[in-house]
Amino acid sequence: MFETKILVVEDDPALQEALVDILSVHDYDVVAVSNAEDALVALNDEIAMVFSDIRMDGLLDGYQLMQRIRALKPHLPIVLMTAYGSIEQAVSAMKYGAVDYLAKPFEASVLVEKAKLYFQRDASQEDAFIAVDPKTQQVKKLADKVAKTEASVLIQGASGSGKEVLARYVHQQSMRADQPFVAINCAAIPENMIEAVLFGYEKGAFTGALKAMPGKFEQAQGGTLFLDEIGELKADLQAKLLRVLQEREVERIGSTKTLSLDVRVISATNIDMSKAIHEGGFREDLYYRLNVFPLTLPALSARPDDIEPIAQRLIKRYQTLGQPCEGVAEEALVCLKQHNWPGNIRELDNVIQRAMVMRTGTKIERDDLLFDAVSVQNLEQNNHVDTSSSGDSDLKTQEMKLILTVLKKHNGHRQKTADELNLSTRTLRYKLAKYKELGIEFN
Repeated sequence: MFETKILVVEDDPALQEALVDILSVHDYDVVAVSNAEDALVALNDEIAMVFSDIRMDGLLDGYQLMQRIRALKPHLPIVLMTAYGSIEQAVSAMKYGAVDYLAKPFEASVLVEKAKLYFQRDASQEDAFIAVDPKTQQVKKLADKVAKTEASVLIQGASGSGKEVLARYVHQQSMRADQPFVAINCAAIPENMIEAVLFGYEKGAFTGALKAMPGKFEQAQGGTLFLDEIGELKADLQAKLLRVLQEREVERIGSTKTLSLDVRVISATNIDMSKAIHEGGFREDLYYRLNVFPLTLPALSARPDDIEPIAQRLIKRYQTLGQPCEGVAEEALVCLKQHNWPGNIRELDNVIQRAMVMRTGTKIERDDLLFDAVSVQNLEQNNHVDTSSSGDSDLKTQEMKLILTVLKKHNGHRQKTADELNLSTRTLRYKLAKYKELGIEFN
């Protein structure tokens, strides 16, 4: 899929139709929905920007939708719209993740202006790569040096360690900073689609190609293309990618014309590339083409001083309006730094999200931290301790606390509770029935 569409979320049918018409006239492809729930369903890799109403029907309002989108796609530009405009709301919208704000009614020209300004733009902060720990500071120094050159960069590191964030940082510090940064996860695209996604295609090139589409290389023209999980590319695609990098030109599927490229390539992998080359799984010539300048990003457990500032960044992302969080309490911070983090920053993200739901005070406390079961199991295996019974019991207790906290938050409303916890209502009812059997009281 390609980042080529605008998602419009508006529950007023007449206004929704008007927004779609205005954007379509200016050659934007638009997906329109009437509520936040449908917006989350429609949110895929084709969406390059979101216009969303703030007040609308459904379980989630525009602010809550924005927070959900931020969790899934931190860099997607979101513009909020409301008929109840005020300076205070504008400040709040920007503070909690919106790139801009529109107060209804607004002129068609203003809508188009915002679309032109933010479409396919990175909404992340300029210096999103956190480097407080000495190990990460060293990586950042190397990134600063290579950013000023045109050298291809290969970032190696464990899954979830922040390789894309580092790639964005290199782009932001380069001479290409005001040009596109286009990212693709090579492992997430179906094998039969990866060539079309990378190189683009002409209308009628294959079944379903109803119109011509640019590939990721074309979208990144003048800027940077980030190829994540590059080690997952199959042999035939490796050969075609090598040719594009060598010739610095691309040819769409179904076309006989070539397009000269001005694109910097940054790639990343979590596999042992030397082993992959030795076993014949990855071309050595392509490896050297990509690995002009190597950067190795340590696992989160190896850079404990980064944990607190990353947690603070995540708290800001998941901050709920009207419920300020000042940070992480000392005891909880000690616990975070002692954890082994097999899922790296991605796992920390999950833990902070849960803690923001669990907390009752102005800080995240030790009891608010709910770790993944796989993390507990890995810790037990590494320490050679048989604590499976107590660990399982602790996880179940933490799960129960989380469920009852969210249930109380929604005044006993089962559906809202299930939605926030990403559970089916049937599963929620089953768990609540078990709690009742244990004599636990709740609404």
